[in-house]
Amino acid sequence: MPDSYRRHAILAACILALSGSARAAEPDPKAIEFFESKIRPVLVKHCYSCHSADAQDKKKLKAGLRLDSRDGVLKGGESGPALVPGDPKKSLLIKALKGDGLEQMPPEKPLSAGVVADFEKWVKEGAADPRTAAQTPSADSVAAKNHWAFQPVRVAAKSESIDHFIRAKLSDKGLSLAPPADKRTILRRVTFDLTGLPPTPEEADAFLKDTSPEAYAKLIDRLLASPHHGEKWGRHWLDVVRYADTAGETADFPLPEAWRYRNYVIDAFNADKPFDRFIKEQIAGDILARTAPRAERTALLTATGYLAISRRFGFDVRADHYLTIEDTIDVLSKSFLGLTVGCARCHDHKYDPIPTTDYYALYGIFESTKYALPGCEKEKRQHDLVPLATPGELAAIGGLGAREFVFGVVEGSPHDAQLHKRGDPEVRGAPVPRRWLTIFGGQPLPKDSGSGRLALAEWIADAKNPLTARAFINRVWQYHFGRGLVATPNDFGTRGSKPSHPELLDSLADEFVKHGWSVKWLHRQILLSATYQQASGEGENVWLSHFSRRRLTAEEIRDSILAISGDLDRTPATKHPFPQEQTWGYTQHAPFIAVYEHDKRSVYLMTQRIKRHPFLGLFDGADPNRSTDHRDTTTVPTQALFFLNDPFVHSKSLKLAERLLKLPEAERLERLYRVALGRSPLKEEREIATQFLGGFGTGDKAWAAWVRVLFASNEFLYVD
Repeated sequence: MPDSYRRHAILAACILALSGSARAAEPDPKAIEFFESKIRPVLVKHCYSCHSADAQDKKKLKAGLRLDSRDGVLKGGESGPALVPGDPKKSLLIKALKGDGLEQMPPEKPLSAGVVADFEKWVKEGAADPRTAAQTPSADSVAAKNHWAFQPVRVAAKSESIDHFIRAKLSDKGLSLAPPADKRTILRRVTFDLTGLPPTPEEADAFLKDTSPEAYAKLIDRLLASPHHGEKWGRHWLDVVRYADTAGETADFPLPEAWRYRNYVIDAFNADKPFDRFIKEQIAGDILARTAPRAERTALLTATGYLAISRRFGFDVRADHYLTIEDTIDVLSKSFLGLTVGCARCHDHKYDPIPTTDYYALYGIFESTKYALPGCEKEKRQHDLVPLATPGELAAIGGLGAREFVFGVVEGSPHDAQLHKRGDPEVRGAPVPRRWLTIFGGQPLPKDSGSGRLALAEWIADAKNPLTARAFINRVWQYHFGRGLVATPNDFGTRGSKPSHPELLDSLADEFVKHGWSVKWLHRQILLSATYQQASGEGENVWLSHFSRRRLTAEEIRDSILAISGDLDRTPATKHPFPQEQTWGYTQHAPFIAVYEHDKRSVYLMTQRIKRHPFLGLFDGADPNRSTDHRDTTTVPTQALFFLNDPFVHSKSLKLAERLLKLPEAERLERLYRVALGRSPLKEEREIATQFLGGFGTGDKAWAAWVRVLFASNEFLYVD
C-alpha cells in the first residue's frame, strides 16, 4: 500500500474513532444548548450556502467541506479536519473565522468578535454537536409523546403528607430519615431559606425560649411575613428569567427602568400573588391593564418587563430582533414549562415532540408585540418605553415634568410569522398560524386575540397544563433542598432527568392548584415536614435521608456581612445612578461598564450582562445572559483572598469591631460569636481568640482581623 494511501487510511480510522467515541459519550445538556443557541444558527446563516448538502447538490460545495453535520466537521475538507475538539488553536475552523493564516470566513463579512469567541468556547469545551445522520427528529415519536412530563397530573385517592412519600422511597432503598436537627440549626436554616439573612441573637433567644408545640410554625409565619422574604425569593425568580440592568448587545447599553420589574417580582412574592396570576401578568400585563383599576395598572404594565428584558444582540438591535424573540421563547418555555422550545428554531426538536412550526407559532405572538428598545451602537437612545399614565391622565396632572415609563411591552400589529428555513430570517417559508403547542392540543388563537399573548398566558397557567405547576414546585423544592425532585429544572423533556419521587411531585402539584397557587402555602408544607427538619449529613442525597449542607449564595454572604456589621440598609432600592441618556455614546470597543456600590441588599445591586459584578462573579452568582436554573458552587483561592484583602470586608469588619469595643471587655467575644455564628464561643475558641488578640493588641484593628477570620470560616459560609 502506498504511503499516501496508508496515511489517508490512518486518518480516516482516527476520524471514525473520534466521531464514534463522541457519539458514545453522552453530551452535557448545557453544552448541547450552547451549540443550539450560539453555534448552529451562525452555521446556518453564514456557512451552509457553501458548506452543506444543499451546496453539494448544487455543485457549490467549497473546498470539499461540509459543516451541516458533526461527521462533516470532523472529516473536514481539502485541508483536513475542520476542528480539534478541546483545542481551538489547532482548529482550522477557528483559524478561518479569525483570518489567522487562512482565508477569512465568511468572506463577505467577518463575524463579530463575540461570535468568534462563542466558537472558541464551543471547541474548547469539546465541540458538543448533536447533528448525526443516525438522529431523527422525535416530534412524531410515540415514546416522546408518552413521556411522563406530558401526561396529566395524577390525582391521588387521598391526600398524603410529604413525609409519607419520602419515607416510602427511603424504605425501598433500605434507608430512613435522619434525626431532627437541633433548634439553633433549624433556626439558622429556615431563616436563611426564607429571608436570605442570618437570625439575630435576639431572634434566637426568643425561639429557643419558646417551648410551645407551635414555636416552629410561628417562626415560619413570621419569616414569610417579612419584607425580606420577597427579596430572597424574588432573587431566585430573577435567576430563572436572566434579569439584568443592561441590554447585552455589543455595547451593553443601560436599562434605567428595568429596576421596576425587579421590584415588581419582589413585591409579588411578598404579597403571595397566586402563581397563575403571576404568569399572566408577566406575559400579558399590558392587556390586563386595559380593564384594571388605576391602582393596579402600574404593576401590570411593569410586569411585562419579563418580556422586555430579553437579551438584545448585535450592533443594531432592530435588525437582530429575531434573536431577541428567540431568547424570549427560550426563557418563557424554560421558566414556566421546563421545556427547551428554543431548540426548534432551526429544525424539529431532536428529542421532544416540538416541531419547528410550534416555535414559529409562538414566534408570531411575540413578533406581534412591540418591545421597548434599549439604546445600541446604531441607535444610542431608548425607544417605545411604556408610559404609566394615559394621555388623559397626563393632561390632568400637568403634562410631560409628570411622565414615568416602564421598560415593558405593548401590543403591536397582529400577524402570523413566516417560518425561517433552518433558522435563517433571510430565507422565509410559509406563514405559521399562531397557536398553542401541538403536544398540548395546538389550539388556535380565539378571534380578535391581538398578539395572542393573553391566550398564551392562559394556556400556560391553565390548571390542566401538566407542566406549569410541576415545574414551579420543582424549583421551590430545589431551593429548599439543593436538588429538585427533577434534577434538571429547565428541562422536563425526554433528555432531562426523571423525577426521583414522581408521586410526591404530582401530589404537590395537585394540592398547589387546589390551594389557589399560593407559594407561601407551598413553603409551609415543605418546611413543616420532618424531611426538611432533619439533621444534615454528607454524601449523595437523592432520596433525602438527611439534609444537604449548602454554601451561602453570593447575595447571602454579602448581606450577612452587612447585617452583622450593622451597616445593612434594609429599605428597598429603586433606580441606579446611570449616566444621563443624552451622554450615551457606547460602542462595542467602548461599552458601558459600571459598578455601583451601596449598603442595601444584594438583590438591588446593578446587574450587568457583559461584565458581571466582581463580587457576584467571584461567588457564583447567576449568569444574566441565560436562564440560571441552579447555581454551581466553586471553591477557588480567590474566594479566600477576598476575606483577607477586599476593602468591603475590611470596612465592614472594622465597623463591627468598633461596635464590639463599645461593650464591656468580658462581653465582646460572646457578642461577636453570637452575631456571626449564632452561638457562644467554645472554651478553646476563647483561648485562641485571646492569644490572637494579644498578639495584635486589643484595638479595633485587632478585633477586625479576628472578625475576618470568622467571616472566612466554613461555619459562617455554610448552612447545615
